[in-house]
Amino acid sequence: MKIDPWSSATYQDYARLRDEFGIEEFDDALWNDLPNPHKLLRRGIVFGHRGFQLIHDAVTNDKPWAILTGLMPSGKMHLGHKMVIDEVVYYQSLGADIFIAVADIESFATRGYTLEETKDLALNEYIQNYIALGLKPEKCHIYFQSKNEDVKDLAYLLGKKVNWSQMVATYGFNGSSNMTHIFSPLIQTGDIVHVQLEKFGGVRPVLVPVGVDQDPHIRLSRDIAQSHRLYNVTATKDDKIGVFVKVDENVNKLLDNAEKVLAKLNFTKLKRITDYKAIYIGDAEETDIQKINMELAYTEPKFGGYGFIQPSATFHRFMTGLTGGKMSSSKPDSAIFLTDTPKEAKKKIMHAKTGGAISLEEQKKEGGKPDECVVYELFLYHLIEEDKELQDIYLSCKNGERMCGNCKKYAAQLIEKMLIDLEEKRKKSRDKIKSYLA
Repeated sequence: MKIDPWSSATYQDYARLRDEFGIEEFDDALWNDLPNPHKLLRRGIVFGHRGFQLIHDAVTNDKPWAILTGLMPSGKMHLGHKMVIDEVVYYQSLGADIFIAVADIESFATRGYTLEETKDLALNEYIQNYIALGLKPEKCHIYFQSKNEDVKDLAYLLGKKVNWSQMVATYGFNGSSNMTHIFSPLIQTGDIVHVQLEKFGGVRPVLVPVGVDQDPHIRLSRDIAQSHRLYNVTATKDDKIGVFVKVDENVNKLLDNAEKVLAKLNFTKLKRITDYKAIYIGDAEETDIQKINMELAYTEPKFGGYGFIQPSATFHRFMTGLTGGKMSSSKPDSAIFLTDTPKEAKKKIMHAKTGGAISLEEQKKEGGKPDECVVYELFLYHLIEEDKELQDIYLSCKNGERMCGNCKKYAAQLIEKMLIDLEEKRKKSRDKIKSYLA
């Protein structure tokens, strides 16, 4: 399988995606003890992750952490885009620092928009909707890639440890790829890791909630973050845990520092071999690696390193377009836009593809297929908060007790209420935008 962050491809076999790309399953243990788990988490819409254990630990132990997400200003915002900001608003309620990158450089590189056009779209379409959907200004920083010198500097500096072969393998670039396009993934890495610089809050776990099409960016940023660490903590072939210095400068000072960190963590069986630039820990287990790695990361800036902790990510399923396929801004009939009128939204819903049978008689006899129904997806992802109500709709459809027309009318009623509420909140949000901008 191939994942292309700039294509309009749809993905259905999420289990296969997890297996082929090493994405971990987002199981109940990662969310069921979080405060008021969001419906996107508890309903399996977030299906995979990389390194979410760090975020879980930060939330449950009241440690600092951050969210980095981006918006691509390349069209009107629809319900598919809303999923990410719903997650961000939830995580903000759990105490995360929020950073939102307006991906104007990427939009210029891959979609052909000018920087001025992306600015207008971001301010008047996306940010207004973000505020209307509940994003708070406290601990929230929205910035434009083209204006953030720290992001651009990091993109250039961190790119020293990325070669052309890796970019080709990750993104499929070729001889006809323009250099701005090729450089834009490094800008995204700058977005993701810059929030761990001291001026933005320092070294800490960072979560990037995305659709699975963005996994190439996540893998690249995780590789780059790890390649710039001063220490590596790993299990050796003989099942020992070792701390290894990765650089050739200040080796003794770095080993001295590691010994202090390990002593602070109450490890006592330490064997230092300076020639190997290593400390072996006789009383540590593999379950201790994360803790040791984190504590060492916090100290690396003192020695001229970044200390970047590998960014974590969650991956959500895509919403199916109302006409089938992927929901897309470029296909108006496939999407419900957040600025649609209730009348426009209702018309789209009434023409939407469902999982119903060919006839009413057959549906009553055989039942419907809610798992293949885009109207049920509207309930699942956005319109129904209570799990019990959702389950009742699912079962009554499967049992042939509920007809598609009833679901469409109910969805139209709920979407009307949502869009009217959003429009009122958008009007109030216009004068608040400046308080969100970095």
